[in-house]
Amino acid sequence: MIRLNVLLLSVLGLVIFSCQQPKEPLATNEIWYAQPASKWMQALPVGNGRLGAMVFGDPQHERIQLNEDSMWPGAADWGNSKGTPEDLAHYRKLLLEGNPHEVDANYMDSFSYKTVVRSHQTMGDLYIDFLDDKKVENYKRALDLNKALVSVVYSADGAEYSEKVFSSQADDVMVIQLSTTAEGGMDFDLKLDRPEDHGHKTVSTSNPSNSEISMLGMVTQYGGKKNSQPYEIDYGVKFETRLKVVNNSGTVTAKDGVLSLKGVKNATLLIVCNTSFYTDNYEAKNEETLTKLQGKSFDDLLERHIEDYGELYARVDLDLGGKSLDSIPTDQRLKNIKEGKDDPDLAAKLFQYGRYLLISSSRPGTNPANLQGLWNHHIEAPWNADYHLNINLQMNYWPAEVTNLSECNVPLFSYGDRLLERGRITAKEQYGIDRGAVMHHASDLWATPWMRAERTYWGAWIHGGGWLAQHYWERYRYTQDENFLKEQGYPFIKAISEFYLDWLQKDEKTGKWISFPEASPENSYYAADGKPAAMTTGAAMGHQIIAEAFGNAVKAAEILNIQDAFVNEVKTKLIDLHPGVVIGDDGRILEWNEPYEEPEKGHRHMSHLYALHPGDAITSKDKEFFAAAQKTIDYRLQHGGAGTGWSRAWMINFNARLLDAKSAQENIQKFMQISVADNLFDEHPPFQIDGNFGYTAGVAELLMQSHEGFIRVLPALPENWGTGAINGLVARGNVEVDLEWQEGNLVKIGLMAKTGDVLETIQYRNQRKEVELPIGKKIWLNGDLTTVN
Repeated sequence: MIRLNVLLLSVLGLVIFSCQQPKEPLATNEIWYAQPASKWMQALPVGNGRLGAMVFGDPQHERIQLNEDSMWPGAADWGNSKGTPEDLAHYRKLLLEGNPHEVDANYMDSFSYKTVVRSHQTMGDLYIDFLDDKKVENYKRALDLNKALVSVVYSADGAEYSEKVFSSQADDVMVIQLSTTAEGGMDFDLKLDRPEDHGHKTVSTSNPSNSEISMLGMVTQYGGKKNSQPYEIDYGVKFETRLKVVNNSGTVTAKDGVLSLKGVKNATLLIVCNTSFYTDNYEAKNEETLTKLQGKSFDDLLERHIEDYGELYARVDLDLGGKSLDSIPTDQRLKNIKEGKDDPDLAAKLFQYGRYLLISSSRPGTNPANLQGLWNHHIEAPWNADYHLNINLQMNYWPAEVTNLSECNVPLFSYGDRLLERGRITAKEQYGIDRGAVMHHASDLWATPWMRAERTYWGAWIHGGGWLAQHYWERYRYTQDENFLKEQGYPFIKAISEFYLDWLQKDEKTGKWISFPEASPENSYYAADGKPAAMTTGAAMGHQIIAEAFGNAVKAAEILNIQDAFVNEVKTKLIDLHPGVVIGDDGRILEWNEPYEEPEKGHRHMSHLYALHPGDAITSKDKEFFAAAQKTIDYRLQHGGAGTGWSRAWMINFNARLLDAKSAQENIQKFMQISVADNLFDEHPPFQIDGNFGYTAGVAELLMQSHEGFIRVLPALPENWGTGAINGLVARGNVEVDLEWQEGNLVKIGLMAKTGDVLETIQYRNQRKEVELPIGKKIWLNGDLTTVN
């Protein structure tokens, strides 16, 4: 990609872009069910980035489970490091002496905080108990992806009933409308509650007025009991949740934290929540928000919500045919897929569902999407619903730029900058490295960069910051935003690279710079004594990430016209860095510096293929590495690899990069058969949202790629997606791409440069063409890449 007008302000590009003719309205995109949710993994999610809910849709005893993204125990003052440079030197000596087992046994005791398990927690529940015994008919529960609106409709005793739920970013409120045509209206009670923490009540409820409920509390983590007494109590953020009823008929009475409504034909429930993480005046903030909502009708709020959400969601539309199946409930369509039937339209909906979830759990000013995005009904969630940095957090954001949701990336970089600040302290105190920063395999709300696990197999990994550095660089590659590169991207990449410069050790045998102690998440190998071990003197993923960080630091410095001692040092060490991609005697890429056998040959992590995806060091240009990557995948799969959830989603992305449409189709089918719950959440199991995001990114990679320096069109189109269209994908260089194909062949491609004139290279199969793209003007090519006048 060649930028022709580098001086043109990106804001001008955005203005021109916004003046384009509006796109055709999106086709109906709805997932729906003929019955209420009987369990949490059937409920439907809504969210505004910070405030979310799971809607069950029960006509008699409705439960709406609530979430807020900063509901965490703990605080920012729980230290920055554990362990010393002397500890590091000791373990390095043990590894060089060939004693990995002693390192495995004691490393985490020296470096890891393990005493308190911190978890993101549920905000609680809203219960709506209807005080009649209706005979429900014509029931439908649905999520409209185009509007980010959950609705429940049914009839009973000749009357119609409706429930509508959305979470508005525009007005910072969750809105629920309950309505009926029944002559006598509805009678129901409203109650807010929150699960106990190991037998301890963490909230108190009250009625600030005759139309309101307040739930006030503090997030705690008791960590269990010993001798019937709580121990390791960890206090956290304080919060208030407020519910206000606005009704146009009937009566509302308040008592003991409950609201009783009688004879109501239409009621709007407004739910707000704020925490001490965002503001010390969280109760006043709730009052301010509710005051601003006075006089706004449900329709007013819904219109503002749809406009705000739609500005992001409507940028991309995917059509794979099969809309005739929309008359079948989504859970039945999933069942049909499990039985071997084909449903490309549901695959398209699952792609858009990932975009919906990202918009709903990550907006500027919020925390990034965690391991469950935003939706968590636990006090102690699986894997704490935290921020795992050894693929999971990064996978959450794979689809952000390519599916035209650049704004949703902002929380990731805000969080990364917080990690960087504390990671500098950890690098200095724990490892004796005075410059740069380090981040380990997992973190939490407080951006803790240190080790927090029991086992070296995952906890000892040091490349969380290195992997995040790639996202900073990719942000620039997609947006061409030099200001971002200068203010956030380069400082982050430089700090991570500085740490690596001082972390690397010279290998006396090869003369190469190596990274150790190392682990390859979350795998093990057979040591010399035939016993499994995790820690070693070098692993492929670590060296691939370091090489990538160094290379991106040099490229970023060139763009910013920086030439200094740091850049020279990076260039020098990059030359003699141990290669991250080494092909073993059997033709596979080595996972460690030595060709070890491994106890789990089908391990779910494919760490040594980082250079294929999400990295780009392995491409079709190098046939030998390309073939070795494919053989590595084949070996894993032969031994049961790629299991479920995020691992299967990663495999789809690998297939795309290897231009393997057949395997991609098989893995998409398997993903939908074994890893997708009734509500389309990814089940690892249990629920992890990274599989949803990884799948969406994988679909984009199958249809368009730009990591090789040109735009590759339909690189791995599954055979069962023979006819379709997608609009609004974004290629690196900030070029928007529209595609249409029939019977497996490209019909036309639309290209538009968004932030500057571009000379772009397009490749479709064996055809290549250079196209001049003036900023803000869409250029169309036919399937043979000839220009359409």
